[in-house]
Amino acid sequence: MNFTLYRELLAVRPIRRLLLVGMIARIPHSAAGVLLTLHIVLTLGQGYAAAGAAAAVMTIGIAVGAPWRGRRVDTVGLRRALIPSVISETVIWSIVPHVSYELLLPLVFVGGLLTLPIFSVVRQSLGVLATGEQRRTAFALDAITTELVFMIGPAAGALVATAGYSVLGLTIVGIATSVSGLFLMWFNPPTRSAATDAGFEADQLECAEAALVAAAPAHVHEAAAELAPLAAAGQRRRRGSGLRHRVVHNFAWLTAAVGAVFAVAAGAGMVLSGTDVGIVAALQTGGHQAEIGMVFLFWCAASVVGGLIYGAMHRPISPILLLLGMSALTVPMAFAADTWTLSLLSLLPGLLCAPVLSAASEKVAELVDESRRGEAMGWYGSALTGGVALGAPLAGLFIDEVGPGAGFVSVGAAGVVLCVVGLVLQHRRRRGWVGEAPS
Repeated sequence: MNFTLYRELLAVRPIRRLLLVGMIARIPHSAAGVLLTLHIVLTLGQGYAAAGAAAAVMTIGIAVGAPWRGRRVDTVGLRRALIPSVISETVIWSIVPHVSYELLLPLVFVGGLLTLPIFSVVRQSLGVLATGEQRRTAFALDAITTELVFMIGPAAGALVATAGYSVLGLTIVGIATSVSGLFLMWFNPPTRSAATDAGFEADQLECAEAALVAAAPAHVHEAAAELAPLAAAGQRRRRGSGLRHRVVHNFAWLTAAVGAVFAVAAGAGMVLSGTDVGIVAALQTGGHQAEIGMVFLFWCAASVVGGLIYGAMHRPISPILLLLGMSALTVPMAFAADTWTLSLLSLLPGLLCAPVLSAASEKVAELVDESRRGEAMGWYGSALTGGVALGAPLAGLFIDEVGPGAGFVSVGAAGVVLCVVGLVLQHRRRRGWVGEAPS
């Protein structure tokens, strides 16, 4: 290990500034989930099921919007791509606290759809600013700062909401995120290298046409209408063939290796969100709600330490192996007898949390060309978000049916199964058993 890599990395001013801006910009949204949940429960008088449904709707919006927002960064540049987010963050989160639950749901979906793509932008820019061993250290630092954000944001959101200021808190979230977006536009970190940027103007029109197809299923017909006139059946067939060709070309970067990384991201999100729910359920069942913060402090602090160690390593570790370890070590948390044992048992899976996320980000940056990396990071974020959306209800189902400990077992076992299947497929692919044409 070489911990001087951190000093060398932070000596680079653009990287240091990017990590700082990214950390500050993430704090408002890290508080938004807790604020929204407590606003729905305490201010609107709805139950936790309704709050969970709203969180799921927002999560779906984020998952749908992330690839599109990332692709916009690739095609029109960072500054133009962030304009809709800067406007929508303030407008939507200023309206959300003042409407009924029924109107809140579509608003939070649009808010998720147009959310500031800070996670993907930071990862994409780090992939350009850092190379070689520095890239691993940079992604580890990004994962560490994310852990620090989630130590601060949710606690601050809970404090504001329980004090009766959820309306003000949600409004501040929107304004603060928009200001962060403006600062990011002013800073304008590079999202592609100078060599790639030289040819950007030449192929911008072609990329924009491809983005119409990639953006969302609803845009396919519109794109087809603009790219070719409606004429004879033969023309329609040729146009359909051309559209299929563009779709295939547009996703040429999505190889089996990249898909495997996305599966790891989804698995990591599932295990982390399920563990989150399991911790809350275990302490609430024992009447120790006030000690939830202590367990999260141990869990997140272990992740920070793990990220520091991983970022100082000379050799990368496969993300799927890291996820396998994190998933397997989550299962013993089911056997905790009190707050202290739960805190101590959370240390082992926590140590692998930041390494899993940084290794996966590093792998995406390695596998995907710069010209499509923004879109790839967007899909990576969607996979992570989709896993988060799956893990919480999966753990909740087992908690309701069996008990709090079953939440840890369910997501831990699911993560192990996912990794074992992935390793088997990886082994078969290396042996040449996958992808062979039938005789």
